[in-house]
Amino acid sequence: MKRLLLSLALAALGPAQAAVDPPPVRALQAPHWGDGLFFFFQDRHFDALSALMVSQHFDRLGLHGDEAALLRGGLLLAWGMHDEAAAVFERLLTDSTDAAVRDRAWYFLAQVRYARGLDDEAQAALDRIGAPLADGLEPARALLAAQVALARQQPDAAAAALTALAEQPYDLSATVGPARSGWARFWAWLGVGLATDPKGRPVDDAPLYARYNLGVALVRAGRLDEGRPWLERLGTMPAAHESQRALRDQANLALGYAALQASEPEAARTALERVRLQGPSSAKALLGFGWADLALKNPRRALLPWQELAGRDPGDAAVLESRIAIPYALAELGADTAAEAAYSDALARFDTEQQRLQATQAELQRDAWLDALVALNPADAMAWSRSAETLPPLPHAAQLAPVLADHAFQEGYKTLRDLQFLHAHLSEWQGTIASYRDMLAHRRAVFEQRLPALAAEEGQLAVAPLQRQQTALESALAAAEASGDGQAFADQRQRALQQRIARVRAALQDLPPEQQAAQAERLRLLAGRLQWDLAEAAPEAAWTTRRALQASARALDEAQARRQRFDARPADQRQAFDEFARRLDALDARITRLLPPLERTARDQAAALQRLALGALQSQQQRLAAYAQQARYGIAQLHDRARQPLDTPEAADAPR
Repeated sequence: MKRLLLSLALAALGPAQAAVDPPPVRALQAPHWGDGLFFFFQDRHFDALSALMVSQHFDRLGLHGDEAALLRGGLLLAWGMHDEAAAVFERLLTDSTDAAVRDRAWYFLAQVRYARGLDDEAQAALDRIGAPLADGLEPARALLAAQVALARQQPDAAAAALTALAEQPYDLSATVGPARSGWARFWAWLGVGLATDPKGRPVDDAPLYARYNLGVALVRAGRLDEGRPWLERLGTMPAAHESQRALRDQANLALGYAALQASEPEAARTALERVRLQGPSSAKALLGFGWADLALKNPRRALLPWQELAGRDPGDAAVLESRIAIPYALAELGADTAAEAAYSDALARFDTEQQRLQATQAELQRDAWLDALVALNPADAMAWSRSAETLPPLPHAAQLAPVLADHAFQEGYKTLRDLQFLHAHLSEWQGTIASYRDMLAHRRAVFEQRLPALAAEEGQLAVAPLQRQQTALESALAAAEASGDGQAFADQRQRALQQRIARVRAALQDLPPEQQAAQAERLRLLAGRLQWDLAEAAPEAAWTTRRALQASARALDEAQARRQRFDARPADQRQAFDEFARRLDALDARITRLLPPLERTARDQAAALQRLALGALQSQQQRLAAYAQQARYGIAQLHDRARQPLDTPEAADAPR
């Protein structure tokens, strides 16, 4: 994804301090943010991205919205989806009011623009960063600024960007260890490689890489005297782990070749001598070491590193060059016969290597090798961070190993595997949609089966007669309140008394006249007392009755609404079933549309990988052909020299 200039190191970006205590634990304010982080820390990055997109769509992230957007943009950026990542970061710049978040968004946007080759725009984004970045990103910003400056052909600006970081102290006793805290792992995923000091605290190697990049930038700027101390400092440092040892070798290699270009072979020897014999930089170091000895007019000593190098893997260009450098040194020593034999041996080896390359090319013309490569390097998710490490059984696999280890091939292979994952993911969803259709059909059938019984049960509740009764009672209450005598509110005892008074009043006619007046007065008093009691209790009885009627009216309204809902429910539920079925059909159609382009793109990507591998092998063949031509030219020179008379000036000056 990134263009590497002069082996500009990108690893080990972390906190700027040499050793810092782990950051405090930060509580999650939204469960759905924790859900996304769970998938992320399980290395299920596709699931993490899906969870974040869903949570952002439904606005479930609360206070973590900006952090979630940064993580989402970072995931998209890591997969090379630069347009989508840029859109996320640009939206952050528009929506966020947090200056720290905006600065981080500018930083990631600068990364996107740099990855797309928009170097001037990347510099403009870096210029918008207002304060040192938090969360360990400040060293990363310095290294990115140096990369952008080198891409813009501004080595002096790159050196200026790296100086402050390179001058920071570093604990060389640190050892590689995992990032322990969640946020350390978060930034580690974005490019942070943490080590730990003897106390187990996180340490990052950014100052070391800054020193290397600073030295290289100064050398490129023609300021060898200024760049040499930085490379010397790295080249002589003690190393606690493999990454430091590899960096030390790289520094010595850069220092040695810079000295060779400056015609300082002794200084080049000193630097290249410090490179390990079995490290990744050893082949180039041995080759340069021999050229330094040759520049010192010591071809015999130059033969030692070149002969060591000649026995190594022929897939390395330095090994091939050593095989024609050896006869050249022998010719310088005057050993023409040995030189010609060495040239002939080199030609034979080159021819054998060409045959192996042709056999490997024939194997690569078939598709089976790529299928085997994918099968031997499985991944159950979009695996942008995982490379193809296991090679299938192929004839002369040694010729193919450097090709497959190339950055361009690895990135293309990851793209192919991502396409295959997406195809499998969509195919799985096709099966899931079929299951959803079965579930929907089952629910529809159960609903239609139970609907008649529910309708019959609901039909037992006749609301209309009850509403008519409610209206009659309300009218009776109004009439009773209008009369004001309380007769309508008499209870059972009071009605019994009224009936008794009526019977007594009728019986008074049967009494003798002299008794009727006295008994009639007593009856009048009793009837008046009863009437008084009824009139006195009437307001309270009316209020109680009104409350009861209001409650019954509400109950009837609820019953009526329930009946209306029930009457509408079958149509609504059938509409919901139909809507869900349409959604399933739309998703199925969308997946059906996406699968063929995915298949075509995967085939095209596989073909591109095949062309890339074949092109790399053809480049090896061309390099072999060029070396073979040089070997033939060397043999011709030896033959010409052998035919010259010994007393000619050319023969007198010729080395023996």
